[in-house]
Amino acid sequence: MYLFSLKRGLTLGYIYLYTGNGAGKTTSALGLALRAVGHKYKVVIIQFLKFKKDVGEYKIRKKLQPYYEIYQFGVSWVNFKKLRKKDFENAEKGLEFAWKALRKKPKLLILDEINLAVAKGLIDVEKVIKLLNNIPHETTIVLTGRYAPKKLVEKADFVNEIVELKRPKKNVSIKGINF
Repeated sequence: MYLFSLKRGLTLGYIYLYTGNGAGKTTSALGLALRAVGHKYKVVIIQFLKFKKDVGEYKIRKKLQPYYEIYQFGVSWVNFKKLRKKDFENAEKGLEFAWKALRKKPKLLILDEINLAVAKGLIDVEKVIKLLNNIPHETTIVLTGRYAPKKLVEKADFVNEIVELKRPKKNVSIKGINF
């Protein structure tokens, strides 16, 4: 069965975009990844700004092989007020790797924090649009991160804004839930 997307024509995959100031953008994308892996589909996750190896989505990678791959292109915390040359280089490496990943024609490609990387000038939005214009028909793409640029919002088939309505005064990250 084929589905039809007004933006991409005849297709099996869509472009999802998760943005907003609330928690859960990456978690939502990982939920899609879990579903795809459950059906034995190939999933590739590229984390543009993240670098910590002790997070659940990274630690599980070996147990979910050969269906699940995750790559991180952050090297340390990014200070958006004082960007370094290596921040730009790593973001570009992540985008180059996304092109390589598309050649494998995964069922799902997650570009985690790409919205923020584009919004803060680490990646040119037109380069991301070019990538999105070249995705295989069977591949679904997920873009996550705050401050999604208008061009990416317009390009996406599904756009979800995750809004923080409430949070505890003492917000503590819980292992296995938040990371």
